[in-house]
Amino acid sequence: MNLNKVMLIGNITRDPEVRATPTGQSVASFSVATNRRWKDQSGQTKEQVEYHNIVAWRKLADIVGQYVKKGTKVYVEGRLQTRSWDDQSGTKRYRTEIIAENLIMLDRAGASAGASSAPSDSPAPEQSAAPAPAPEPEINVEDIPF
Repeated sequence: MNLNKVMLIGNITRDPEVRATPTGQSVASFSVATNRRWKDQSGQTKEQVEYHNIVAWRKLADIVGQYVKKGTKVYVEGRLQTRSWDDQSGTKRYRTEIIAENLIMLDRAGASAGASSAPSDSPAPEQSAAPAPAPEPEINVEDIPF
């Protein structure tokens, strides 16, 4: 049995970059920062920030590009993927990214603009990228199962 699953709650560190592949698929790239706090042996509170590279495809990319902005608090669910390429000097480079499969905006301001959740591989082009006009229920972070 194998498992490749990532769940994050953090803040968007820059506005997402949305572009289209030569085949017309939308792809959005952005990063999420998460904070970890702990007390060291002397009792002082320490904090460490981690930055995560996120990639969203298709309809989820369109939603991200339309509604997600720098500073938005989000819940991201997806899987880890590492890609590699040779740079101009021939050195092998690696980049590990989270391929988003679900994203929920957690800010109240984001919720009023339309909290969105969509699987990244839903091929349905007939589905509207606009959120439902009815207000979404408020998301309690404590209800997220982890």
